[in-house]
Formats: sequence, C-alpha cells, structure tokens
Amino acid sequence: METKDYLLTHLEEIEAWEKDQKGLWFWEKLGRLPFKVLDKLTPAFIQEKIGLLVSEIGSYIQTGGKYLINEQTMINKIKSSTPYDPIESIEDIGNIPLKDIIVLSERLQKGRVKFATLQGATTGVGGIFTLAIDIPVILGTALKTLQEIAIIHGYDPNDKQERVFIIKCLQFASADIVGKESILNELSVLHENKPTSENMLSQLKGWQEVFFTYRDQFGWKKLFQMVPIAGIIFGAFANKGMIQDIAEAGIMLYRKRRIYEKLNKLESDHTAI
Repeated sequence: METKDYLLTHLEEIEAWEKDQKGLWFWEKLGRLPFKVLDKLTPAFIQEKIGLLVSEIGSYIQTGGKYLINEQTMINKIKSSTPYDPIESIEDIGNIPLKDIIVLSERLQKGRVKFATLQGATTGVGGIFTLAIDIPVILGTALKTLQEIAIIHGYDPNDKQERVFIIKCLQFASADIVGKESILNELSVLHENKPTSENMLSQLKGWQEVFFTYRDQFGWKKLFQMVPIAGIIFGAFANKGMIQDIAEAGIMLYRKRRIYEKLNKLESDHTAI
C-alpha cells in the first residue's frame, strides 16, 4: 500500500530535478551561439529536412499520423512484466504501484538510449548524406519513447491532449532556463484540475520556437556528423544524449502527474472514510 509520505518523497525528488533543470549555466547558453551561425551555413537539403520535421510535429498533434504506436502491444508488455491484475487497459496501468512504474520507465529509457546510440552511429557512416536520414528517424524515436512513457504511467497517447503534453516534454528537453520554467508553469495546471486542452494548444503557437530548438539540437550533428566515418562517434554521442534527455524529461513530468493523481485518490479515500 502506497502511503502519502512515500508519494511525497518521490514528488520532492521530481521538484528537485525541476529546480536543477532551470539552472542552465551561462556558458552553456553561450555555447549554443556558434551553432546558430553554423545553421546558416548548413546545406539547404538538411534545412528542408528540419523544416519537414517541424511540420510533422504539427501533424502529430492533430492526428498522430504515422507516429502513433500500438498501445495494445505496450499493454501486453507491461502485463508480462508486472504481477498485478487486472491490466486490460491503459487506465488500469495507472493503478499499479509507483515503484513498478519507476522500474518500467528506467528499463524503457535504457533500451531506447541503446537503440538511439546504435542508430546515430549507423547513420554517421556516410556523413552529411546519411544525416538527412537520421533527422526524421530520431524524431520518430523521440515520439515513440514519450508515448511509451505515457502508457507506462497510465495515459493514452491517442488522446489529443496527451499528444500536446508529449510535445511539451519534447520541447522541455532542449529548452533554455526561460523555456523550461515557462513549460513547467504551463503543465502545472494539470495538477490543479483546470481545463488544459485549449490552454496548451493555444500556447503551441506557430512552430517557430520548435524550429529554432531543433536547429540548436542538431548543431553538433551538423558540425561533426558531416564527416564520413568520424560521424559514427559523433552521431552515436548526439543521439544518445538527445534521447536520454527526452526520456528523462518525459519520465519526470509524467511521474509527477501520476503522483498527484495517486495523492488525490488517497485524499478522496480518506475523506470517504
């Protein structure tokens, strides 16, 4: 039986992580500047790929498109990994103990990071030519990872509001201090039982912010992965770091939501008694 103290302890860990995320050092922000200049020198077909990636993010929010995963497959994996019954739906998954959710999340993160590392190394073989293939593949990996994290925490990625939340996790992973704080403030309404769908959709205005975020994110890849063979090392390093950060952000932000829901349930059960 999960106690209030147990849940609050994990909530404090998440809040400490959030505070740490806001502490991006000045030199790290300054370090992004050369890559903004580098982007202007990047060949047009790479820029087009990134532009297509941003369009695909917009399409993902609206329909899920080609990026929606098979939730039943994920449910079956979770059923085989936990002794708790019944687990027949995504909603049921939200009822399993937090400690099992944490184990499942960490296992998923390790697997996805391993895949991204291998994928980055593979597409680094051909330098700039295979980088054009790498960009859409890494987006698909990021979205799939976040959808699986959503299901592990008992949330349905087929729901449009969850797709918006997933994109906010994606943005959070590569935002600066101001961006991270803004996103955390936007997501905090979820814990106050306020209507969120319209709010969050309106905050995803245009895609300019996402576009510049991904230009920065792929700066290292475009600088070093353009070199054939040497790009193997840099491609593996860049993809590993990107998916690791995205998975961590998704796990922490979804875990926070689930803890609040468990705390609310404990409170309502206590009131009922």
